[in-house]
Amino acid sequence: MITLYGIKNCDTVKKARKWLEQNDVAYRFHDFREDGMSDVPLQQWLQEFGWEQVLNRRSTSWRALSDAQKNAMDNGSAESLASETPTLIKRPVMARGENTLFGFKADDYARFVQ
Repeated sequence: MITLYGIKNCDTVKKARKWLEQNDVAYRFHDFREDGMSDVPLQQWLQEFGWEQVLNRRSTSWRALSDAQKNAMDNGSAESLASETPTLIKRPVMARGENTLFGFKADDYARFVQ
């Protein structure tokens, strides 16, 4: 089963959900805000991909961080900050088993769900 992580009012998450539904792909949606962060494999993502790929450095949440926080960023601080402010995480995140995909591109999704 595919799990799609994100925030329901995020435009990119909406596009991803619409694509999954139009292509009859069964999935479970986990809203970072409503469902919380306790079941989110954030530490695993950070270990596997690094904070540079997990965090959205173009987000408003990233821009709100101090320069000191940005310059000192590592996996540990990213885990702490993203747990408190999940809007720092690049969205959506699609996961199935050991496979994880960040962001939304229809071609990537088509390959991922095969």
